[in-house]
Amino acid sequence: MKNSLLQKYNIAGPRYTSYPTVPFWNEKGIAYNDWISTAKKAFNESNRTEGISIYIHLPYCESLCTFCGCHKRITKQHNVEQPYIETVLKEWELYCNLFSEKPSIKEIHLGGGTPTFFSPKNLEKLIKGILSKATIAKGYEFSFEAHPNNTTKEHLQTLYELGFRRNSFGVQDYDPKVQKTINRIQPFETVKKVTDWSREIGYTSVSQDLVFGLPHQTKKSIIDTIQKTKQLKPDRIAFYSYAHVPWIKGVGQRGFDENDLPSAEEKRELYETGKKMLGELGYVEIGMDHFALKTDSMFKAIATKKLHRNFMGYTASKTQLMIGLGMSSISDSWYSFAQNEKTIEEYTEVVNKGIIPIFRGHLLSKEDLIIRRHILNIMCNFETSWEADELKFPEINECIERLKEMEQDGLVVFHKNGLTLPEKARPFVRNVCMAFDLQLIRNQPKTRIFSMTI
Repeated sequence: MKNSLLQKYNIAGPRYTSYPTVPFWNEKGIAYNDWISTAKKAFNESNRTEGISIYIHLPYCESLCTFCGCHKRITKQHNVEQPYIETVLKEWELYCNLFSEKPSIKEIHLGGGTPTFFSPKNLEKLIKGILSKATIAKGYEFSFEAHPNNTTKEHLQTLYELGFRRNSFGVQDYDPKVQKTINRIQPFETVKKVTDWSREIGYTSVSQDLVFGLPHQTKKSIIDTIQKTKQLKPDRIAFYSYAHVPWIKGVGQRGFDENDLPSAEEKRELYETGKKMLGELGYVEIGMDHFALKTDSMFKAIATKKLHRNFMGYTASKTQLMIGLGMSSISDSWYSFAQNEKTIEEYTEVVNKGIIPIFRGHLLSKEDLIIRRHILNIMCNFETSWEADELKFPEINECIERLKEMEQDGLVVFHKNGLTLPEKARPFVRNVCMAFDLQLIRNQPKTRIFSMTI
């Protein structure tokens, strides 16, 4: 029965790191002054109460992983590090000049690309530069993504001393054939080494990313990968579906024959096998693609309904304002989104002119804000309500009607003025959100722009 539901609802759909999703942002973009005014508004409303989040995009990698969909620049020349960091700090100064007081930083996340491409010394320069213009909020969380192959003990020690307590290692799969195909060769011993170092130094949350649906991946390789993962017992696991979107991401995802990918049925079996094994190991499914031990802050966040979702994915706490620094980063003021220039050259040029380097964005309408609340409630809490006046909208009955079939399949439970998703519906959370996605419903794409939901 479950397999038939997976087959039935495995359709193309958004991942909902935002609403509206990026393809449905206003075609005219956002006026520069609208982004500035909403960023200042969000800062004034929330800086003293919850602080702000900062995402820093560090785009460099020494080699291309052919499964990757990130904005990156491939180079082995490390003389690019310092100029890039100087530009990011200039951008941060432009934001600080907007604000009426020192920012209080609740979250910093280093993403990429490969943050550990940068030397420990340059990462220290970056973080100290950010913190020199800010205070640190109570209950802060600093985290970073890392490549096991180039993460040194000095990286881990340096970032720990700067306040980082959570890291995330990209593992994907341990099968040598899969690793060779995706150009991501890293033995288990390497991952074990950086994991052991992290715990020895004092990191309180070690996360690992696993991916199902990769070329040449089999049920046997998934079982082997999770059995190896069991030995390291990371605090969190992101078990991602490989999003094959070469029509968007270009040459990187065409580095292998599409016939090498598991069939839809095989991919569903990989997911079911992995999910079952993770549950047996004590991991709780706390959100789409994410699993955590009960001792981790992510599990505690969903238990207290403090889980949040933004362009960084799921986070254990919420801030109204998230500033994205670096090329291609996306910022979120709650009232609007703004994305930075997508090439390093254009990004650097604009920042050096003393201008915050946004090239597109979206100013949310009143309707957008209401729908965004519902989609966040569903993605983070597996429930939503339209009882309060501020959560009502004219099309609610049409949304309910679109979910009737999912109700019959036991994936949605309606209450008076609200709904909940039972535990078995968690793999289908994106499908439920799609019933509320008025932008998607009104503007059905004529070409493929989204990955499959499962």
